Amino acid sequence: MSTPQTLTAGRSAQEVPYRPHRAWYRRLDVLVPIALIALGYLFLIVAVEERSFFRTRLTAKGGENFDWMYFWHLVPLMWQGLQVLAKATVLGFTLAAVLGFLLALGRRSARRAIRWPFAAFIEFIRSTPLLVQLFFAQAFVRASDTVSLSPINILVLVLGVHYATYCSEGYRAGINSVPPGQWEAATALNLGPVTTWTRVIIPQAVPNVLPALGNYLVAAFKDAPLGYIVAVPELLFFANTVRGNDFRPTEPYILAGIGFLLVSIPAAWAVRRLERKIAYERT
Repeated sequence: MSTPQTLTAGRSAQEVPYRPHRAWYRRLDVLVPIALIALGYLFLIVAVEERSFFRTRLTAKGGENFDWMYFWHLVPLMWQGLQVLAKATVLGFTLAAVLGFLLALGRRSARRAIRWPFAAFIEFIRSTPLLVQLFFAQAFVRASDTVSLSPINILVLVLGVHYATYCSEGYRAGINSVPPGQWEAATALNLGPVTTWTRVIIPQAVPNVLPALGNYLVAAFKDAPLGYIVAVPELLFFANTVRGNDFRPTEPYILAGIGFLLVSIPAAWAVRRLERKIAYERT
């Protein structure tokens, strides 16, 4: 005998409209973010120039009072340094995301001769500060006759390798979160290794890792200003240069803090939206 609750549940189930699955390249909510990200990459790579100087054309008024005219005069210089900082962060984290996945695969290898060197490399990089790694990379490039890298390339490389070790642990956790039954089902269906990884494992593992990768991206943006020690003309380099030239620390450092907020807060908001979207689609 059917109960009222059963009848209500049956009616509500019938009222749910059928939504056919659409491929990702037919979904606007996927294509629009991809197009915006591609345009952002193109702008950072082509349009952003690394100028090695920040010259002010306006002299602040004497005294220690805050000078609003001088403050607004520094905004274009701050924007110039912020663009360079964003370029180094995005390129460095792109390297980290790709290299981190390869490190995760190497650490999960069944052969000790492969697994142990990868694990030692990951632990060594994670256990040393980014500042020390930048100093070492700069000294190596200066002492080498064959390796020639610009300051921003040094920052991108060191930042990418440093955060690749963190991303690798995130990838490894995501891969381990895939139920063993999925691996057994792929074996039972006689799927090849490439098909198993691309069709079964990665689609289930990577969504679990994306929120962590977003947090690593925000952290990398906040660590990238250490590139001022290798003379990368980024946001903190701008503040230090203006302070040294004009002996006015207040205005440039306030602008530097505003520049960090202009990127960090929207990035954190985007990470939270990504977490909610992934949680919704996977429930």
